[in-house]
Amino acid sequence: MARKSAYLDNIYSVEGGEAMRRYYDDWATSYDADLVDNEYKTPARCAEALARHLADRNAPLLDFACGTGMSGVALNEAGFSCINGTDISAGMIEVAREKGVYRNLWVCDADNPFDERAKKHAAIIAVGAIGAGAAPVDAIDGALASLDKGGLFIVSLNDHTLEDPEFERRLTAAAHRGTIAILESDHGPHLPAIGLGAKVYVARKL
Repeated sequence: MARKSAYLDNIYSVEGGEAMRRYYDDWATSYDADLVDNEYKTPARCAEALARHLADRNAPLLDFACGTGMSGVALNEAGFSCINGTDISAGMIEVAREKGVYRNLWVCDADNPFDERAKKHAAIIAVGAIGAGAAPVDAIDGALASLDKGGLFIVSLNDHTLEDPEFERRLTAAAHRGTIAILESDHGPHLPAIGLGAKVYVARKL
């Protein structure tokens, strides 16, 4: 049975980079337990999606808004060995560091998360990282701009986020412009204990 989490219930009402940074700092120590109790499926779904399209398991990856590192663990379990992570929350980063799966971890600026350190990765993975209660829609553009030609972008958009059509529209508009090719778009479980799903997109930079 899912355990009630005030942090999980209230995250979708948090607005602004600084408020979100403080919120995730406060949540860091109980974050993993809250998501495990609600059967968090998205990290594994995203890692499996990446593995279908990136054969080089030693390629450098960026786990954007990596949180406590649950997504990094899933990537490592899928066989990937060169994982970097960034997040706006120093508290989350410290918990992620304890997982032992990241090459490099750094706290990013909420207003400019895709700096020079975000470039030169074979893939950028955003697991539960963009959307309601997370990074704004412009992060999609930032991620795509940081990738070189051929780079992969894996992003999950949960059901709350999908209620705002602008998030999917950013991806489909980029595809229509010829910036990316959408390789996969699959809706499935996100936090099944509370009936929440998510759509996982895989796109390749053209």
